[in-house]
Amino acid sequence: MLTLLGFAMVICFMYLIMTKRLSALIALIIVPIAFALIGGFAAGIGPMMLEGIGKLAPTGVMLMFAILYFALMIDSGLFDPAVRKILKLVKGDPLKVSMGTAALALIVSLDGDGATTYMICVAALLPLYSRLGMSPLIMAGLIILAGGIMNMTPWGGPTARAASALHVDPSDIFVPMIPAMAAGAIALFGLAWAYGKRERARLGVLHLPDDQINHDEISVSQYPEARRPKLLWVNGALTATLMATLIAGLLPLPVLFMIAFSIAMIINYPCLQQQKERVAAHAGNVLAVVGLIFAAGIFTGILSGTGMVEAMSKSLLAIIPPSMGPYMAVITAVVSMPFTFFMSNDAFYYGVLPVLAEAASHYGISPVEMARASIVGQPVHLLSPLVPSTYLLVGLAKVEFGDHQRFTLKWAVMICLCILVAALLLGVFPLFGSR
Repeated sequence: MLTLLGFAMVICFMYLIMTKRLSALIALIIVPIAFALIGGFAAGIGPMMLEGIGKLAPTGVMLMFAILYFALMIDSGLFDPAVRKILKLVKGDPLKVSMGTAALALIVSLDGDGATTYMICVAALLPLYSRLGMSPLIMAGLIILAGGIMNMTPWGGPTARAASALHVDPSDIFVPMIPAMAAGAIALFGLAWAYGKRERARLGVLHLPDDQINHDEISVSQYPEARRPKLLWVNGALTATLMATLIAGLLPLPVLFMIAFSIAMIINYPCLQQQKERVAAHAGNVLAVVGLIFAAGIFTGILSGTGMVEAMSKSLLAIIPPSMGPYMAVITAVVSMPFTFFMSNDAFYYGVLPVLAEAASHYGISPVEMARASIVGQPVHLLSPLVPSTYLLVGLAKVEFGDHQRFTLKWAVMICLCILVAALLLGVFPLFGSR
């Protein structure tokens, strides 16, 4: 009963947002409450929702101040020189812009933080896409696919979870996967090239004279009165320090962004009225993203609190016949795509993966091989409605969540399969167990 209820809830939610019958914000709240009532969990709905919201509260706080911080940097003109330089390099060519998007996203996502990657990449690239008339769906798709590949790093999260769940060394998981990740990156560049060629055929190449490229009017900032070109190096140093402390883990992310936002506001806009104007200018974007985060907390709280996640995982495991046991590594790699799409990484790596690894051990497949297989599905995972940072990406890129999923999901599966094939060819994990 719980299994059917859980899958029905997820399918209903996906249908409603992909057909645009409800916004993601409303669906995340209404759908789980309705299914919890149907399942007879009326008495426990309140605590479940509060628990889910509580778990995502730090993420909501971090995103709120991160959005405000990078909004201040955009308003002040920090990214303007980079945008002008990129414009000069690509020379108005959609193919070069598309390839540059993939390269930039792969580099920036090395820090393992999706929200930071999305804010930096969209801030730098969206003006280019808008100026050339390119589809922002291509930009959002390439950025999130790059993030999915780089999410396999030990500091990205899934690898650390798999290592702790199966008691293996994270480096033993990650290092052999590097060539397979490279194969995924090559597939990403191939996708960027194909869409770049298509956009070039549709739009042509925009020829911009050098004096226009270097003109002060080319700016990421939408508020000319808020630009602070004289503080460019100060803001750059502050942002570099923030990134360094993020990577070093000096303080929790919410605290770091709160501190950085406060310092940036004082340096750039010391007048109280200016500070109010800057917060008001971006309040709509902040409210939209943070609202979705807390709504997702209700969804995940009910999904976990009712036991639907556990029931769903057990039912999925039950459909794997004993004859498929020797292929458990490949099966794990394949099912990691839907599993991590429909449930959180924590639920998969701590709930499902140990069961799969135990079954695989009877066929000579080691825990570290199973751990490597389990991270293959990360490009698909980031498209899940349960991933908070994805809402930030679609919000910044100004695209609909459902449109983003429809455009990107098929390519995410393709990249996962490229990584899987490369891993099998390189012997990262076996196609068939040894006994």
